[in-house]
Amino acid sequence: MTDSRTIWAANLEVRQQGKSPVIAGSFPYNTWAVLSDRGTVRKEEIEPGAFDFTLQDATREINLLFGHSFDKPLASRKAGSLVLKDTPEALTFEATISPELEAVSHVRDALSMVGAGLVTGVSPGFRVPPKVVVPDAERLEPEPGNPGVMIRKLSALVLFELSLVTRPAYEQSHAELRALERAQLHQPTQRIFLP
Repeated sequence: MTDSRTIWAANLEVRQQGKSPVIAGSFPYNTWAVLSDRGTVRKEEIEPGAFDFTLQDATREINLLFGHSFDKPLASRKAGSLVLKDTPEALTFEATISPELEAVSHVRDALSMVGAGLVTGVSPGFRVPPKVVVPDAERLEPEPGNPGVMIRKLSALVLFELSLVTRPAYEQSHAELRALERAQLHQPTQRIFLP
């Protein structure tokens, strides 16, 4: 299996619900990432339904991490602190940060950097299944109007983590920090900064 750690842009936000911060975000499908690897540029696209295998199996663990480090977890699907929803447009998530974790340095760093707009991207950590298991999990197609450039299309992936990152390859992804006070649930979203 190929281990892939592409940085895609995402919609991220952090908001306060009661005493727990919530990081919310979305990772768009059918958009291109332009990747550079040792001077070679390639394009990649994740298609809707690509994460179905993982998402439909509630026993499979998925973590929200800070910078692809399993030493810097923020939330977990098995722990119930990470909720994922899939639509034809995007994979969305909400991660409730336990108040006990706010004293942990990487959690405070993540909340502060998302709140300040310095960390705005999401990078999915996934594996492409072997061709003998899923023959068309990945394929190359020429870029429309530019047949000399091939786009790697990914239609079946095993997702094991999402990471908050600084430089997303997918400009359409987004993450931010929102403050929702209980008395202001119907008020416009506000960006907050945590100490």
